[in-house]
Amino acid sequence: MVYIHFIVNPISGNGNHNIGKTELEKYFSKEKFKIEVDYSNHKKHAITLTKKAIENNPNCIVACGGDGTINEVASCLINTKIKLGIIPVGSGNGLASNLNIPKEIKKATEIIRNGNSQTIDVGQVNEHYFFSNMGIGIDAHIIKKYETYKKRTLIAYIKASVTSSFQFKPIQTVLAFNNQIINTNSFLLFISNSNEMGYGMSLTPKASLQDGWLDLVVVSKLNFINKLILGMYVLSNKVEKFKNAQHSLIQKMSIKIPNKINTDIQIDGEYYNIKTNKIDVSIIKNGLEIIMQ
Repeated sequence: MVYIHFIVNPISGNGNHNIGKTELEKYFSKEKFKIEVDYSNHKKHAITLTKKAIENNPNCIVACGGDGTINEVASCLINTKIKLGIIPVGSGNGLASNLNIPKEIKKATEIIRNGNSQTIDVGQVNEHYFFSNMGIGIDAHIIKKYETYKKRTLIAYIKASVTSSFQFKPIQTVLAFNNQIINTNSFLLFISNSNEMGYGMSLTPKASLQDGWLDLVVVSKLNFINKLILGMYVLSNKVEKFKNAQHSLIQKMSIKIPNKINTDIQIDGEYYNIKTNKIDVSIIKNGLEIIMQ
């Protein structure tokens, strides 16, 4: 019998889903599957629930939520034999989209029942992990603003982006990667493991979860016109054509922010303020086994 443990965020996607034990039992027969369901109630609660579930040695732990919930569950499964499953019910659903996991519960549960899995790379930033992307430039400011809105929708994200483009001031950063040191005023400093960041948008459309590399995008201080041009390229998924963007493949990188004590950062679409101005980024190759088509 296959033991599957579900971690459900009941408010993901503004709570517009009915995922619970009763609903899930429709898709997993008692003859073949043992299922348990826990519900997260606040940020980082899914971490506690996942660690407790691991003690019971399930075959798979399924994150039912958005990229933030997936990050909390997956972070506990790195370099374990427990597979990660995903039922995407968040707003952006960037990682699930990259993995071609549909939002329809019937189709998503079918993928989980089939149990086909592969390993993917994992990004690490200090003591945190990321599976889609992280950033300390304007994207962190956008997420910080976005999280203040009552509803997480594409319109809210665009509103946060426009507001942030006027408010955010580039930060002095010293970047060390690929045997070079760059001192720049970063408007955008984005590191991605996947080819989508949510809502169908991408800064790194050629990124792969399984190539052993992280994709780095750095954009220095911009004038108003170039901010508008960058915004249009982001919406059309053509940032690689923006002449002011520097693209690199990295496996490790160090970032220093001389004029800061704490750092605003977004990790898989969630805002954090970390108590340091020194950041180390690296990749864990094949660090997570995940159920996919």
